[in-house]
Amino acid sequence: MRLTRVYLDAELIPGTVVELPPDTAAHLVKVLRARSGDDLVLFNGSGREFAGSIEGVGGSRVAAQVGQGLEVNRESPLAITLVQSVPRGDRMDFIVQKATELGVARIVPVLSQRSVVHLDRKQANSKVAHWRAVAVSACEQCGRNRVPQVDPPQQLLKYLGELQPGPVRLVLEPELSAGNPALNLEESAEIAIGPEGGFAPDELEAFRVAKFSPVTLGPRILRTETAAIAAVVWLQARFGDMRSL
Repeated sequence: MRLTRVYLDAELIPGTVVELPPDTAAHLVKVLRARSGDDLVLFNGSGREFAGSIEGVGGSRVAAQVGQGLEVNRESPLAITLVQSVPRGDRMDFIVQKATELGVARIVPVLSQRSVVHLDRKQANSKVAHWRAVAVSACEQCGRNRVPQVDPPQQLLKYLGELQPGPVRLVLEPELSAGNPALNLEESAEIAIGPEGGFAPDELEAFRVAKFSPVTLGPRILRTETAAIAAVVWLQARFGDMRSL
């Protein structure tokens, strides 16, 4: 039987007892019906996972015993940065969840000219905290022991203007008539996905100035959340850890 995985934003020391976060404890008690003695897997994003067991349950509070740690690497050899225009509704939650499951190393939410979402500072802070929690939950589910970096949302042109020379950078252009460029990706890649209405012409020019190469995923127009997942799968299948499948 697969063990429940629990993330803690704390140091994990074998032989110690830790109290689980309230939301996690409530889920274990009320949904999973966890009891004292039940086994767990604990991780804190350092790359290691620890054998654990429930030490005690008191109401909605749960304490867990930390066992031996083991270095378990489930990260892709291709470090992918996903630059994602924030879509409306809960679609960004879906993108963060699936990108985490697919091994993305960093997610950069951006606001572009045709974005229908507008965030003030308070809303932006609330959103990034929520998206980071979504990524943590996805790591608990998929077995990753490193949580992807989720940046605070920012204006696209500001992000592009502050970029330093780095990895191969790609921008999705659905109506691109030319074929995709020849790519040789070894360790990292960055790909940008537009909003519901696509990137504006001056934004596409800014991408070119920032050394992003245009790519396409075929002749069909994909929703932004579909495009994000398809792009990550394409990169992982060609250059990452899906190549052996």
